[in-house]
Amino acid sequence: MIELTLIERRALRATAHHLQPVVAISQHGLTAAVLKEIDVSLKAHELIKVKLHGIERDARDTLLATLCADLQCAPVQHIGNIFVLWRKNPEKEAATAPKPRRKPVPRTKKQAAAALEKPRRSRSR
Repeated sequence: MIELTLIERRALRATAHHLQPVVAISQHGLTAAVLKEIDVSLKAHELIKVKLHGIERDARDTLLATLCADLQCAPVQHIGNIFVLWRKNPEKEAATAPKPRRKPVPRTKKQAAAALEKPRRSRSR
């Protein structure tokens, strides 16, 4: 289970406020299909809400602990019959990493000569 700091948890709660539940757990409890669906949702969204239907109050805490242990995610919030779960997606982070900038290569001799003649701009203001 991933541990979050208080500041991280607060920011994730604020982000999750407007989200709708994407997975529901009902009378059959935590099945393999439900675990797979939560895992797919976490890979796609990183931050999700899970709604519980007909699960006793005493069993909710153990269900949350089981979910977080099985899926390696962090519990962000547990209010009534709603869980908010978060797991970082390393594939999504790699895809959004900034690409290094390259200088444009002059195409002609005239452009190369013009690039050499340009004065450099100073960065101080």
